[in-house]
Amino acid sequence: MPSLYGISDIQELNYLFTALAFNTAKEVSLEELSKNSGVAKNTIKRYIDYLEAAFLIKIVHRIDRNAKRFRRANFFKVYLANPSMRAALFSPVHADHDAMGALTETAIFSQWFHTDFGDLYYARWSEGELDLVSLDGHTQKPMWGVEVKWSDRFCNNPGDLRNVGIFCRTNKLKTIRITSRTITTNAHVGGITMHFLPASLYCYTVGFNIINSKIKNFNHMFGEAE
Repeated sequence: MPSLYGISDIQELNYLFTALAFNTAKEVSLEELSKNSGVAKNTIKRYIDYLEAAFLIKIVHRIDRNAKRFRRANFFKVYLANPSMRAALFSPVHADHDAMGALTETAIFSQWFHTDFGDLYYARWSEGELDLVSLDGHTQKPMWGVEVKWSDRFCNNPGDLRNVGIFCRTNKLKTIRITSRTITTNAHVGGITMHFLPASLYCYTVGFNIINSKIKNFNHMFGEAE
């Protein structure tokens, strides 16, 4: 398969994939990857296109605080298609490991990758970031957003999520989902309702809803009883 993308140096391809896997959910750029690896940007782009076509990674592009896309996609995030790949390549991590935040974000995105529900982006601007934003395909306005946390700290200190408030107020979102580690609760800050839900339960809910929706669509198409 790599040969279909003009790739002949499999070792170089594997090196890039390993680096991306170790840094899943991190923002990167072609220029940065090229500089660190000594490989030309066009070659890096071809490698990434192949890895995405092979369902090993997924690229998520960036928007600003006004939910506007950048004319030049210089920065983007790379996610493993499944977070368990990182454990397979390196080693499993414990719940308090430094990588758990990125792996939690990867797990949530990997659930959403199975659906066509809107266009998925992450928002980043000089003052902050929002991890997951879905834009309406017609209006290009945010429909909903999720801030991924592997911590219960913000459940008791929702005012610390200033980046979330900035994005919601700018884009007139009244509610936002925040994942936690173990706590389910709601908070109201500056006219915005924050729904906190454990990341594991959120992943399960997204997966359940996607599968249930696909079953209903299949039954509708083929006249099966639900």
